Amino acid sequence: MVLPNLFFNLGDMMATIIPYTLYQHCQDPSPITQKVRVGRLKEDGEATTKLVGEHDSRVHKMAIEPGSPYIFYSCGEDGLVQHFDLRSDSATKLFTCYSFLNDRRRVRLNSIAIDPQNPYYFSIGGSDEYVRLYDMRRFHLDDSRNINQPVDTFCPKHLIKGGKVHITGIAYSYAREILVSYNDELVYLFQNNMGLGPNPVAVQQEFFDTLDQPQAYSGHRNYRTVKGVSFFGPNDEYVVSGSDCGNVFIWRKKGGELMRMMNGDKSVVNCIEPHPHFPFMATSGIDKTVKLWTPAAKKLMSLPKNAKEIIASNERGREVDASRAEVTLSSDVIMHVLRLHRRQSELHRENEPAAGDFASDDDEAFYIGFGNAERDQGENSDPRECIVT
Repeated sequence: MVLPNLFFNLGDMMATIIPYTLYQHCQDPSPITQKVRVGRLKEDGEATTKLVGEHDSRVHKMAIEPGSPYIFYSCGEDGLVQHFDLRSDSATKLFTCYSFLNDRRRVRLNSIAIDPQNPYYFSIGGSDEYVRLYDMRRFHLDDSRNINQPVDTFCPKHLIKGGKVHITGIAYSYAREILVSYNDELVYLFQNNMGLGPNPVAVQQEFFDTLDQPQAYSGHRNYRTVKGVSFFGPNDEYVVSGSDCGNVFIWRKKGGELMRMMNGDKSVVNCIEPHPHFPFMATSGIDKTVKLWTPAAKKLMSLPKNAKEIIASNERGREVDASRAEVTLSSDVIMHVLRLHRRQSELHRENEPAAGDFASDDDEAFYIGFGNAERDQGENSDPRECIVT
């Protein structure tokens, strides 16, 4: 029996189906540790679980090695990256990530992604501005001197050594591009030749001047929670992200044009997971529903009438918070504040406009051409075009 890829979020628990197998791995939250368990799903629906690893803090993301029914990675807010092989009895603790500026300060990791074209490479991101790219073969050599040193790093020029932003999500395209979402900043697309080298703080200004700027995607807001980011389309033609305004934003990858905004949550959209083979997409946020988006609309849909107001509100919020003194809160405190805010909004909805007031006011459908993204939209449409709602 073969199970498809499936991603879902149940409260603070995240689970992922491992392809080609009957195994499932999930995070089991507790006040002190974050446990990684593997469950075996039988044909009659019965499931058994086994503890395979632990972190000392929350785990926001895991990554499955492409094409493998056994191997996956986890990273956590404790800065630890672990490698799991279900054919062995225990996880391998690869390394703990530390800051380039202070080798005693751990980087709290939010995301990990594996290169689909070369599974030896994986990237991580967390509580500083740098994406770190590692080569798994270096760990096989067991060279402890360079165990925490990446083979390359990525960061937009204006954020280098800034220390005011952090990374919430990373994704790879099949063309090996790296997509990165920054907290209260933008989403950026890096090509392989945009790397800063193993130690970005040691790079000279002359080198920065030769680097190309990554493609940026704007209009959303990523401030209140840890948000993922993803590609969409059979050839990764589009970029998708959630937003604090409760909308799902979809941009054309080439050029960064905003193609569609869809209301995906009463408060905030956090998780974006496209199906690996079909034009389906799952999203979730603060409310208790997971929404599935699938082709349905029969006409080209424009942006909602209030799109400019939504985008302007997101930008104003970013500017206001950037002017305030920096305050660091734990994820537990942030989630508690969000729950209180949601309850207050429900009680005073008649008198106080909630985030839902900024939702898209058109029918929830958007047009995406899965053929040539640059062609004219005429009567002779490509049969691979689809409408997603």
